[in-house]
Amino acid sequence: MATMRFVLTLASIALIAGCASEDRGFTLPEGNAERGREAFVSFRCFDCHDVHNVKLPERANSDKAIVKLGGEVTRAKRYGDLVTGIINPSHRLAAAYSPEESAGSGKSPMKVYNDVMTVAQLIDIVTFLHQHYELKPYKPTDYPIYYP
Repeated sequence: MATMRFVLTLASIALIAGCASEDRGFTLPEGNAERGREAFVSFRCFDCHDVHNVKLPERANSDKAIVKLGGEVTRAKRYGDLVTGIINPSHRLAAAYSPEESAGSGKSPMKVYNDVMTVAQLIDIVTFLHQHYELKPYKPTDYPIYYP
């Protein structure tokens, strides 16, 4: 009997993420946040990204736009959003990028790591980043009492 082998690539992860139900969300196998931090540093992601409450090495070049990751957000940063942001950085451009940095092309200046990052490294980096987001509590608008 022949055995089937499934090779998980970053492209297949993107396909799976796109098919995930909005109700359930999307996750990969459990990652390791410490290995994720190590991969984040080894890929020099800190040259363009700060991570909320994380001490990272000094940047080599400080003239690049710095995109802040983590911290309080008003919209939940889902696991699948982080996966998509790494696999396809041009999917949603960060507000920190000026039109000159995206060369007017609408493309992110972030390097695409799909051919150099392993799936395990992706999982670990997403695990590392995901734990640094905190959903800001919703504060309803205070309306005066209306009497007709």
